[in-house]
Amino acid sequence: MSLKFAQGLCFVELTKNPAYTAVMNPDAERWRELAIYDLGTADAMLAASRYLYVLFCCQQAVEKHLKGLIVERCGTFPPRTHDLAKLAQVGRISLEEGQDLFLRTLTKYYIGTRYPEEVRTLADEATRELATRLLTQTKELITWLETLPK
Repeated sequence: MSLKFAQGLCFVELTKNPAYTAVMNPDAERWRELAIYDLGTADAMLAASRYLYVLFCCQQAVEKHLKGLIVERCGTFPPRTHDLAKLAQVGRISLEEGQDLFLRTLTKYYIGTRYPEEVRTLADEATRELATRLLTQTKELITWLETLPK
């Protein structure tokens, strides 16, 4: 990784694939790094049978990845929302069939400061099967998002 300067701004040049060189805004890259961290945490929570937190970390991973795309594509700070479908819209992302529903489903697992009865209800529906399925879908979505033009 090397630093490049464009119009007085510092960008990070990513050269993981020698056939492709991209210049990424460092703020966008930080969002992406946080998303990858949350995805790893989701895997750890699945191994620990903490299914509600698998879902929360999946929501956070997608949110942070979308916010990084907003920074990269729009050149603005992303809105302070946890609504994944709204973030995709702000980021001018044309979703494929089923992705909008997936984003709306995942959005409900943003926990924030919820009342105990709300957390209990979410935790009751957070089974291993649901957590595994949504974690797999999250990984697929993030892989797809990484293919989109910046």
